Amino acid sequence: MPWLVALALLVVPIVEIYVIIQIGQVIGGWPTVALLLVESALGAWIIKREGRRAWRALQNSFQTGKMPGRELADAALVLVGGTLLLTPGFVTDIFGFFFVLPFTRPLARRGMSAFFNRRLAGQLGGAGLGGSGLGDSGLGGFIPGTGGPTRPPQSSGDVVQGEVIDPDTK
Repeated sequence: MPWLVALALLVVPIVEIYVIIQIGQVIGGWPTVALLLVESALGAWIIKREGRRAWRALQNSFQTGKMPGRELADAALVLVGGTLLLTPGFVTDIFGFFFVLPFTRPLARRGMSAFFNRRLAGQLGGAGLGGSGLGDSGLGGFIPGTGGPTRPPQSSGDVVQGEVIDPDTK
């Protein structure tokens, strides 16, 4: 994964410069600069609106005691999308708008959920989060405050009598 980030940091600026030059040759230099400024201003406005909406949804889920899986995913997508929108360039703006706009964000959320479920399943040896990922609670039956999964623990029927000794009280 770190090599992918390093590769992206090298390739994305080159692609952005190439696309800006190509668009500049088609519509001219000043219109290209104006288009980049308009995209940044529109992006900033959308980030402000959608960021506020995501924050309210996150606060509401905390107040109602609901697991904020979808709300956290939306907040993360707005944050990443906002960063991409404020980065000058057309390619990053396309991805930024895809992450931030309310009608495309569910697609991005599903993709992000699938990505993280695959990564987690690889780390856990095939056992992902369960459910459909970050769109629902995404924690495979875990309810906060209950101390664990909602299903009862498996018992073999054997009971071991014993006494707990705290070594710090001696």
